[in-house]
Amino acid sequence: MKYHIEKNTVQETLIIPLYARKVCSEHYPYLFQDVTAVRICDMLDYDFDSQKKKMESAVGLFGALEVGQRHYDLMCEVEDYLKAHPKAAVVNLGCGLDDTFRKVDNGTCHGFNIDLPDVIAVRNELLPAREREKNIACNLNDYSWMDEIDPENGAVFYAAGVFYYFKTDDVKKLVSEMAKRFPGAVLAFDACNRRGAKMMTKTWLKEAGITDVDALFSLEDASVIKGWSENISAVSTRSYMRGYRDIYNAVRPLHRLLMKFCDSKVNMNIVKVETIKQEEG
Repeated sequence: MKYHIEKNTVQETLIIPLYARKVCSEHYPYLFQDVTAVRICDMLDYDFDSQKKKMESAVGLFGALEVGQRHYDLMCEVEDYLKAHPKAAVVNLGCGLDDTFRKVDNGTCHGFNIDLPDVIAVRNELLPAREREKNIACNLNDYSWMDEIDPENGAVFYAAGVFYYFKTDDVKKLVSEMAKRFPGAVLAFDACNRRGAKMMTKTWLKEAGITDVDALFSLEDASVIKGWSENISAVSTRSYMRGYRDIYNAVRPLHRLLMKFCDSKVNMNIVKVETIKQEEG
């Protein structure tokens, strides 16, 4: 029996990135493989026809490629942190149906997947927690979820396509609180400038029913994050599409053009925030 997803619900917002990873796997298998996304899509009772029509257009395929590349980028950041902190907490902020922890699991780290109760209800059915993994139903702006994370062996946090839905002040408060609570940790997330956020109101954000972009989070210059908290030690960025592996020559000419646009006009980056280690404070 397939798991039913209702149209126009919070649960439906899970479909976009999940299906994008499936499409990316099918069209760019030499760049990206996500067998979990393919498997879960096949488990769902959901009319994918409208998503298929949009995402398999020339521009839509670039969107799928973006999602696949973002998944790869953030996984690189987690794996890099685990090299020095093999027993760290690996925390997926706004997890949806993302299975990054399972891909990076080294046998000693601990995974925490955090999202709204409606989302976690679906996740518990389709991606139930395994050993050393926990699904937590909580709004990210309710900081009680932080009590679940033991930072003794380090902590690496990542958010894929999440902060675009947050108000700027809420992101500042969240990052500041995390910097205070988790010394020596790393937070990695994707961001773009205001132009990019406005463009999203016609695609991703529109599907979530969000039209007013002015109050939502965007980032013109990532260096401002350093001033959000005295507990932040460093902030750096890398190109979303070319910073972790350069796929420029592996895609079609139209997508190369769009990659240049994303880098030069939209500031589409992966942002890495490092917090001050305990002995440095």
